[in-house]
Amino acid sequence: MTEEYAAQVRGRTVPKDRVDILLEAVPARDRETRPEALARAERQRRRWATQIVVVDELAQQACAKRGLRGAGNCATSHDGVAPDKLPITASPAELGSIVAVALAHSKAARTLLEQLEREQQIPEEAAYDYYDRNRDRFLTPAELARGADPFHETSDLLPYAQVREGIILELRRAAGRRAFFDWLDRARADVVYAPGYEHPGDPSHPDHEHRH
Repeated sequence: MTEEYAAQVRGRTVPKDRVDILLEAVPARDRETRPEALARAERQRRRWATQIVVVDELAQQACAKRGLRGAGNCATSHDGVAPDKLPITASPAELGSIVAVALAHSKAARTLLEQLEREQQIPEEAAYDYYDRNRDRFLTPAELARGADPFHETSDLLPYAQVREGIILELRRAAGRRAFFDWLDRARADVVYAPGYEHPGDPSHPDHEHRH
């Protein structure tokens, strides 16, 4: 690992100290007893942290290109400053651990995701179709109490007009997440990693593994 950077993102280098700051802020979950196992776990943890920092860097560049204000630099890029520790609305199981943690730690990533969500247009027919296909979610309290069959034509549902805004918000969030993943997949193609900082699941290094 002779390079002075962890990765290159579209010609811009990501210093190793950004990865080190994140590693200090997020302690290891598992402490292996065998020295060789501990060393392997730490190498993989460094690669994992690199992914978080790279997502932040990509998001910073995307926000700058879009002219989004308020994204700023993630705290992982500030010397001696711990990263943000903010809640996210989706679980790691929904987003994948790397993206979930990146959103928790990167203001730029959150700003970009929020913008992508705002850009999504949900057709009225799509919202009503969701309402019709998920009747079990919209039973009236009385029907829920008596254990009604939500798909029986006589079961009472909350009026569509009453739940429409919530449905559109939910569909917009889901579409925004898909757009975020699509953007990230494309953006990652331009990243070049230094040896020892590859993706944890990259089969080119002997420690590789793939898990979420």
